Amino acid sequence: MILKKGEKIHVIHRRHFEAEARRHFVGTVEYYENGLARVSGHVFAVDKSKYAFVRRPELRTRIISLSSGDLLVNIIPAEVDLTKVHYKMENKVTRVTDGADWHLDLSELAWQ
Repeated sequence: MILKKGEKIHVIHRRHFEAEARRHFVGTVEYYENGLARVSGHVFAVDKSKYAFVRRPELRTRIISLSSGDLLVNIIPAEVDLTKVHYKMENKVTRVTDGADWHLDLSELAWQ
């Protein structure tokens, strides 16, 4: 099985247009079957006034298709506390981190 119940993921929605919003999702897999996953977590979007990713406060449940070609999905280690996940710029690299040991560099996707 590609994704397992309880697995933590970081999802990047591909943009089709330059002006389209940058959206990421961090959450937990509730169910997976035939390329579709039901996930719950939080959306992160760019706040243009701060030029930074911010976490939307409301919990969301989504159905995502792994076969759509519109998503980049990263597996987050089980020990990461998703409530502590945030984005920060470090040496001109966008980094997703829990503020402890885990981080994911998004330099190939940076907007600068």
